Amino acid sequence: MSRLPIVFFGHGSPMVALEKSPVTRTWNQIASSIGKPRAILCISAHWQTRGTAVTAMAQPRTIHDFGAFPQALFDVQYPAPGDPELAERVRELLSPMPVNLDANWGLDHGTWSVLVHAYPEADVPVIQLGMDLGKSAAEHWLVGRMLRPLRDEGVLIMGTGNIVHNLPAMDWANPAADPYPWAEQFNAAMCKAIASDDPQTVIDYAALGDAARLSVPSSDHFLPLLYVLGARHEDEAATFEPDFIQHKSLSMTSVRIGAA
Repeated sequence: MSRLPIVFFGHGSPMVALEKSPVTRTWNQIASSIGKPRAILCISAHWQTRGTAVTAMAQPRTIHDFGAFPQALFDVQYPAPGDPELAERVRELLSPMPVNLDANWGLDHGTWSVLVHAYPEADVPVIQLGMDLGKSAAEHWLVGRMLRPLRDEGVLIMGTGNIVHNLPAMDWANPAADPYPWAEQFNAAMCKAIASDDPQTVIDYAALGDAARLSVPSSDHFLPLLYVLGARHEDEAATFEPDFIQHKSLSMTSVRIGAA
């Protein structure tokens, strides 16, 4: 079995689940180039936990974890099976770290809004890993490093979030407006560090000062990237597609690392 790549998807608004766009077509192309994995482990911006947790149910529910959106979005279901055995494998890899086998969460929109385009048949088992709020950026990266063996076991490790995610600053009326200079600076700095396999710069993202503070006002959408970078092997190339900022302060940049 060949080693699977790893992917960070810049997922944007939940409405992306209903769209047919260059972004969603690119997500589908990424998945097609990878092929059908044995299972998927997703780290979503939308599941933060006290302690580390992994979904361990046989049939995870589709969670509509958002508010004022059209009914069509609430009607979306992503009935992929879970994988309790993979959840146990995750717990084994992260030992001696305590890992809760969760039976309540499911698949949140950070996961299914991407997968409805990437793997629309919903026939690949999917589990989610919760991001422990008590961990530092370096510790999140280390968890990704501990999960790296899964890539050789047919499991696609993916993170979903946004490198730049500042909702209050967004220009909702102008998705194609030029990005704020600070957003462009931060997105470019992170992509440069990823391209040169410099994870420490990404871990220390706050060192970029105001650009980091404005681009990452809260860490939830940024942290999934660290798990993906943690699972990287040396000398693996990174590609960035799509790679743009919409609404001036929402990065849709996705990162694929490694060959299929």
